[in-house]
Amino acid sequence: MTASRARLLHLAVALVATTALVLQLVLVVSGSAVLDETRVPPLGLRLGRLVSYFTIQSNVLVTVTAWQLWRDPLRDGRWWRPVRLAALVGITVTGLVHFVLLRPLLHLEGADWLADKMLHMAVPLLAVVVWLLAGPRPRVSWRTVGEALVWPVVWTVWTLVVGALSGWYPYPFLDHRENGVGAVVVACVGITVLFLLLFAGATALDRRLRPVPDAAE
Repeated sequence: MTASRARLLHLAVALVATTALVLQLVLVVSGSAVLDETRVPPLGLRLGRLVSYFTIQSNVLVTVTAWQLWRDPLRDGRWWRPVRLAALVGITVTGLVHFVLLRPLLHLEGADWLADKMLHMAVPLLAVVVWLLAGPRPRVSWRTVGEALVWPVVWTVWTLVVGALSGWYPYPFLDHRENGVGAVVVACVGITVLFLLLFAGATALDRRLRPVPDAAE
C-alpha cells in the first residue's frame, strides 16, 4: 500500500464521516431528527444532547483522524496514537451496539434513515476496512490501549451521572427506569468486555499485519 493510495482511502473515510455528521446536525437543527424525544426540545438542548451520543463522538474522532491521515498517511505522535485507536475501536463499538441493541428499536424514514445508516453502518465499516488496508501501523502498544480506554470510561460515568440528575439517557439500555439497575450493570459490563476484546484484537492485528503504508515511497 503506497502512501498516495492510503491518502485516497483516508479521504473517502473523511468525506463519508463528515457528510454523515453534517446531515445529522442539519436534521437536529431543523427539528426533523429529535433523536429519542417525542416532542422537539429547544435548540440548545437538542445540540447538547446530540454531542452526548457516543455515536456522534466516535464519528467525530474518525472524521478528525481521517482528515489528518489524508494530509499525512504516515502520521504518528505520542498523543495521536491513543486518539486514533480510540476512534477505530469506538466506531466499531458504535456499529456493533447499534446493530445488536438499537437497530430493532428504530423506525426511521427519508433523511433520518440515511443519516442513521451512514453514522452507524457506513462509517464503521469503511473506517475498519481502510485501517486494515492502509493503517497506519504499527501504532499500538498496551500503553496506547490504556490511554485510549480513558474516553469510553469517562463517557460512561459522565452519562450515568448526568442521566441520574436530569432523567435523560442517550441510550435506553443505560436507563435504569427501563429494566432496572441490574440490566444497566449487565449492559455496562457487556460493553466493557466488548471494548477490551476489540482493543486486544486491534493490538494483535497491529503487530501481526504488515506495516502500511510504505514509508519508502
